[in-house]
Amino acid sequence: MEERVEDVREEQADDVVEQYVERKRWLFLGLPFTFTKYTINEQVITVQAGLLNTTENDCYLYKVQDVELKTSLIERMFGLGTVACYTGDNTHPQLFLEHIKHAKEIKNYILHTSEEARRKRRTLNTLNIDADDIDAD
Repeated sequence: MEERVEDVREEQADDVVEQYVERKRWLFLGLPFTFTKYTINEQVITVQAGLLNTTENDCYLYKVQDVELKTSLIERMFGLGTVACYTGDNTHPQLFLEHIKHAKEIKNYILHTSEEARRKRRTLNTLNIDADDIDAD
């Protein structure tokens, strides 16, 4: 029973909303027997974890600064990957979507959609490259 990435399209005021839902999987055979679920849509990344005590963490896509795909040998053998999102979020500056199927597709979606979200909000990401040393001359 293979669970695919759900590409859900909902009609909301003539807008099409694309959403990915994926579960964290065991490395062994890539089975989805964990209690962590990732939901990615055009506005937010949501991580729901736990069975009895549950936590839900949201990160707005406009805060995602960089996305990285990591795949170990075992992950590649079972068609899995880990997507690392480096964000400007205070609670989770590094957000990991661990051991998911279709990781490359999801990484590309997050990268593209986060850029669009920043443009819509007219948000600028800057990087501190220690420019303080220039004034020391």
